[in-house]
Amino acid sequence: MRNIQLVIEYDGSRYDGWQKQIGNPKSVTIQDKIEEVLSRMENEKIEVCGAARTEAGVHAYRQIANFHTNTDLKVYEIKHYLNRFLPRDIAVLEALEVPERFHASFNAKSFVYEYKISTGEVPSVFDRKYNYYCFKRLDIGKMQKAAKYFVGNHDFKALSDNKRMKKSTTRTIYDIDIYGDNKETVITVKGDDFWPHMVRILVGTLMEVGLGNSEPSDMEEIIQSKNRDLAGPTAEAKGLFLVDVLYE
Repeated sequence: MRNIQLVIEYDGSRYDGWQKQIGNPKSVTIQDKIEEVLSRMENEKIEVCGAARTEAGVHAYRQIANFHTNTDLKVYEIKHYLNRFLPRDIAVLEALEVPERFHASFNAKSFVYEYKISTGEVPSVFDRKYNYYCFKRLDIGKMQKAAKYFVGNHDFKALSDNKRMKKSTTRTIYDIDIYGDNKETVITVKGDDFWPHMVRILVGTLMEVGLGNSEPSDMEEIIQSKNRDLAGPTAEAKGLFLVDVLYE
């Protein structure tokens, strides 16, 4: 049986996230759409594994997935078939054959996310689906100072909406880059793993600093407290993009 890796780009605006939701027949996910097309391709049941379980409304420039198949089609034919029958808000950028034991999620070493914030005087009608609009200009310098407290290996329980989370909340954030101008601020976060809403809570916490509602030094207390109530609000999903999944 062959193992095929896909590199996928998608606009998550109208989807209930990446992962199919068993027991919720009304949900529509990216995984659902790709599995439907692949299963029709060779009339075989296909299950697709994605590297990152992006949430409802979150987009991806480069999601990685893999699936096993008995098809004799060449990888470029698989790619063309998918792009022919998938909705136009999902695109397969690459398809390649990989070793049988490759697993898009288990083999991933780190993930890169990007959050876009519009700060112009008037919200752009063209960016409204992909940028969070902030009415006030953000202090990027203060946000950069605050971000340094999150870099490293920490217990990030304060950035979890799930109070009953049983898995370890210790993660490693390798880098946070914040840059921008009068019209847009971009926050890029690279880490070994992220649970649902983690990046969005991190962004919301940094925005509180940028708006002057908290100080960079407050971040240390937030992390040590492990208290979600001390962190900032969860930023809207539409501004978040999965940029890349790294395997080495």
